[in-house]
Amino acid sequence: MPSNRQPHGSTTADELDRFTEELAHRGQDYAQTSVRTRIELAESCADGVWKMARQWVEAACSAKSIPADSPQRAEDILTGPVATLRYLRLLLCSLRHIEKNGRPQLPGRPYRAEDGRLRVPVVPADGLFDRLILSPYRATAWMQEGVTEDNLPDHLGTHYRALGCQPAKTTLVLGAGNVSSIPATDTFSKMFHEGSVVLLKMSPVNEYLGPVFEQAFSALIDNGYLRIIYGGPDVGTTAINHGLVDSIHITGSLNAHERIVWGPPGREADQRRKTNTPLLQKPITSELGNVSPWIVVPGDYSNRQLAFQAENIVASATNNAAFNCVATKVIITWKRWPMRKRFLDSVKGIFAQVPRRVAYYPGAIDRFCDFTNTQRSSLQSDSLPWTLVCDVQPEEAPRFFEEESFVCVLVEVALDAPTEEEFFRKAVDFANERLMGTLCATVTLPHRFRRQPTNERLLQLCLGNLRYGVIGVNHWPGLVYAMMAPPWGGHPGSSLQDVQSGIGWVHNTYMLENVEKTVLEGPLTVFPKPVWFPSHNCPEALAWALLRLYHKPSFFRLPGVVANALRG
Repeated sequence: MPSNRQPHGSTTADELDRFTEELAHRGQDYAQTSVRTRIELAESCADGVWKMARQWVEAACSAKSIPADSPQRAEDILTGPVATLRYLRLLLCSLRHIEKNGRPQLPGRPYRAEDGRLRVPVVPADGLFDRLILSPYRATAWMQEGVTEDNLPDHLGTHYRALGCQPAKTTLVLGAGNVSSIPATDTFSKMFHEGSVVLLKMSPVNEYLGPVFEQAFSALIDNGYLRIIYGGPDVGTTAINHGLVDSIHITGSLNAHERIVWGPPGREADQRRKTNTPLLQKPITSELGNVSPWIVVPGDYSNRQLAFQAENIVASATNNAAFNCVATKVIITWKRWPMRKRFLDSVKGIFAQVPRRVAYYPGAIDRFCDFTNTQRSSLQSDSLPWTLVCDVQPEEAPRFFEEESFVCVLVEVALDAPTEEEFFRKAVDFANERLMGTLCATVTLPHRFRRQPTNERLLQLCLGNLRYGVIGVNHWPGLVYAMMAPPWGGHPGSSLQDVQSGIGWVHNTYMLENVEKTVLEGPLTVFPKPVWFPSHNCPEALAWALLRLYHKPSFFRLPGVVANALRG
């Protein structure tokens, strides 16, 4: 039954007991559901997203103090209902192929790269007009060693090969507070990819979306497969330790993850880590923070290319008021690059044109003051200035490189090397060894770089060596998040002892397993202008047009998307 509780009140212990008992009772039924039933549930959720989209966006914009006439509203349309609906449409496509053929159907032919590893194209995706809308971009899943063209089917949607034979499972999803599609898509990943019923705990930061989700996903709630709870850390702790909760998934901070696994900081937690005896005795998956690097490979760039890449970086740093784990935090340049100052001046100039944003996320103002040595009393409002600090060295200010600020501050580090090629290798080592996290990284390349076979080999070597789960070539990896088809998560080398940016994958609508990383590639500049760029002229109209397209994919809905894209 849908919850009748009042929003924003903490879930009581009695409610939590009742919800977990209901999920445990219905879990075995869900584990036995057919693919056809899951298709019907996903279709109902897609319809629910469409019906609740306006209320969803209004609630988010109100909470973030985004004015009614602001182009920034497009962010919450795109990263909320649009991203969620895109995920559901892609999921439905895979489920229908599973129903018909036993496994998802990939949108492109896998191939073996020069390093011997298998590459699996995942974008453009089929069925959503990606070959038109996302024509400049290609995303590829790089598979781990041992996955071949012959055995790839064994790594596709394995949950569905044993459907009905698996035990019931209840997963607690600790929803993120910054991007509104995260709690929804994390929940769907656990339900539709792994066959788990879900207890979703809303973050106190965005619990206002709970009533929206309760209506949008009422089919899951009515059938007893989903329950939503509210409250602070005490409610989360109780849910984590509840005997009827089998596993945990968290999208959040490294500190929150460490408290869950090892306990509060102190001697006892240190001893548990030393002896590898976690406080948490349940499986946990996670997507955590990242000090996201953007490596600019030196070379000759045109004015247009420099300007596009400068705004690319600015867009990555200002989106959602910088409260993203994929926000660029460190720009890595070559100290001897003749265009370095010109490029950084361009970044600063674009920052100056982007309106300041209300720092809605808790603790942001204090973090900004700590990272910039600013007195809180000197700030004139709660709208913080975009801040780029150039030529920072890790030895002088290690905090910028070792801790995710989660606020609108980024730095530039200039590395010295005798040649441009040596710089590229050094930048990769720097990102791997000196920066916290393994979630995402970006590389910008000169236009002619890949025309030389030796440079192409260097690029593939560097992409292979970057220990990040998502890598963008010339484009912000945040786009991979919004694409939904690619696997999204930290590099798989993480462990509970050294979790970095997390363990496991979400989104991943083709249900690939044994993935090493996702690589997004595109040209130095694209036309029309990306909708997430701050200078886009009509982002909200384009965002709603995309939502209409994903609600009912049709050629008749393409003109609205194309027209608003061209107006950008």
